[in-house]
Amino acid sequence: MQEFLVSAKADLMEARAGWLSALGRERRLAALTLEAYERDTRQFFQFLTGHCGGPPGLSDIADLRPADLRAFLAYRRKEGVGARTLGRGLAAIRSFLRHLERRGLANAAGAASLRSPKLPKSLPRPLTAPDARRVVSAGEQLAEEPWIAARNAAVLTLLYGSGLRISEALGITASQIAGKGETILRITGKGGKTRLTPMLPVALQAVGEYRRLCPHHLPPNGPLFRGARGGPLDPSVVQREMRKLRSALNLPDSATPHALRHSFATHLLARGGDLRTIQELLGHASLSTTQLYTGVDTSRLLDIYDKAHPRA
Repeated sequence: MQEFLVSAKADLMEARAGWLSALGRERRLAALTLEAYERDTRQFFQFLTGHCGGPPGLSDIADLRPADLRAFLAYRRKEGVGARTLGRGLAAIRSFLRHLERRGLANAAGAASLRSPKLPKSLPRPLTAPDARRVVSAGEQLAEEPWIAARNAAVLTLLYGSGLRISEALGITASQIAGKGETILRITGKGGKTRLTPMLPVALQAVGEYRRLCPHHLPPNGPLFRGARGGPLDPSVVQREMRKLRSALNLPDSATPHALRHSFATHLLARGGDLRTIQELLGHASLSTTQLYTGVDTSRLLDIYDKAHPRA
């Protein structure tokens, strides 16, 4: 992981490096989570430099009080940081302090007693079923080159048809979808966890058409989806293509690649899917995360009621 210049003493920097290494090695946290935790603790050290009157060391961390942590959160709020980012920052500091506590270098009780910032309730914003079908349709793709249009349709179909994250779809190798009769896709998601997801016939057909038209060699262990020059397809390209589709199809700003994953879960729930199964298909560690989709479906039903009932 890339290291940044921070205002902290060598003993504290060494302890932090050991903590980050342990998170990646033992807990197998995703690379983006590790980067966020690195950034959060770096900002915390920079705050402590001013708060303590000099670069902090392990002795300063060991003596931290809840008031010091509250001052850090207040400092970040003044910078315009939202509750979700503050909560993640506090989680990073708690994790670091627990790591130090297990080695007899700090007391994590103060951080554990501090209440996390209250997060605003926000529901996933899926597309309607007709809009989702239009987005994944090969005929609606805007790319001029047929193989790129087929590629875009295949990626978007996997996001909607299998409930994949964009990183998961772009991480698929050519050997993972090689035959016409495949019905199950093995996906490695967040934290290196593996799950099984369905492969719909329409998704197999879309991938098959892309492979037929793709001008680049697709070795079995290499990425299935390629950029215009043959390298691995970058997520920003898919996001850009989705923005073009959103404009062309007059869809709301919430119509993003990730919204197709939300659509997968919401539409399954609306057709009678149970939460536990949807949790497994999405790869959620906690059922409470999946339960957000019940709020989406309830909101949709109430909206229909308000529009349809003569006395609503």
